[in-house]
Amino acid sequence: MANYRDPKLKVFTCNANPALAKEIVDHIGLPMGNAQVVHFSDGEVQIKLNESVRGADVFVIQSTSAPVNEHLMELLVMVDALKRASAKSINVVIPYYGYARQDRKARARDPITAKLVANLIDTAGAHRVITMDLHATQIQGFFDIPVDHLLGVPILGKHFSEKNLQDVVVVSPDHGGVTRARKLAERLEAPIAIIDKRRPEPNVAEVMNIVGNIEGRTAIIIDDIIDTAGTITLAANALMESGAKAVYACCTHPVLSGPAIERIQNSSIEELIVTNSIPLGPEKRIDKIKVLSVAPIIGEAIIRVHEELSVSKLFD
Repeated sequence: MANYRDPKLKVFTCNANPALAKEIVDHIGLPMGNAQVVHFSDGEVQIKLNESVRGADVFVIQSTSAPVNEHLMELLVMVDALKRASAKSINVVIPYYGYARQDRKARARDPITAKLVANLIDTAGAHRVITMDLHATQIQGFFDIPVDHLLGVPILGKHFSEKNLQDVVVVSPDHGGVTRARKLAERLEAPIAIIDKRRPEPNVAEVMNIVGNIEGRTAIIIDDIIDTAGTITLAANALMESGAKAVYACCTHPVLSGPAIERIQNSSIEELIVTNSIPLGPEKRIDKIKVLSVAPIIGEAIIRVHEELSVSKLFD
C-alpha cells in the first residue's frame, strides 16, 4: 500500500527491531517517525522526539526481545515521552512479548512477571497493545487497556500450503500447544498428534511418547517460541524414530538462545520456518531456517486500529 496520507497517524520504532519497523511503514506507505533512542555511557535510556506528535495516533514498534530489560526500558521511556508530548493515543506494538512465559505461579513464591510488565506498560501511559502469539492468551487480561492479539498461524499455514507436502500431520510439542496445532491443521486439512513430555527443570525437556498416528507421514511441529531448541529437536528425533518420513518445524518467535542453532543444525528437522517478530543475527541465519515477515499483518492491523475498523477480520 503506497502513500497512506493521514498526518494524524505516526509510527515510531525503538532499537529492538528497526528492520521490521521499516517494513511495516513501507507497507502502510508512511515515513518512519523521526526519533532517536540513545543510551548514556552508564546505560540510561534517552528518547529524543524530533517531530510534533500533538493530537496524533502514535504507534510504537518494539519487541521486548534480548536484551529484554534494555528493550523494555526503551519502550517505557518512549511511551512516557509521547504522553508528555500530547499524543492523542499511544499504541504499543509488541511483536514478541518478553516475560510471557512467567504468566502464573508454577511453584510457591514465584513472581508473575508477565503481569508486572503489563502493569508497567499501563502505568507508562499506553492506550492499547498490539501483540502477536502470546505464550498464554490469558495475558491479554493482565492489561487494563485494549489488546489486539494477532496470529502467526495464517502466515505459517500459507507457507506450508504452498509447499504441497503430502500425508501431513501437525504435531504439538506439548499439551499446552494443542489449540495452536489444531488451527494449523485445519488450514492444512491434516490430522494432529501430540508429544507427551515431562520437563524436569527449565529449558530441559524429556520426550515421553507420541499420541497420534505419525508413521509414514510428513510431520510439522508448531510452537509459539523456540528458545534453546531442546524441546523441538528432541521432538523431531522422536518423530523420526517413530516412523515419520520427514519433519518440518515452525514457530512465531525465534528466540534461539544458547545452543539452539547448533541443535537445529544437527537435528533431523528439514526446515525451520520462523517469523521476523525477533530479528535474527547473521550467526543464526543457517540454511535450515527460513524467515517469513509479519510486517503486512501488523501494518494492516495498524491501519484498522487507526480507522476504527475490526482487527479480527484479518483472520477470517
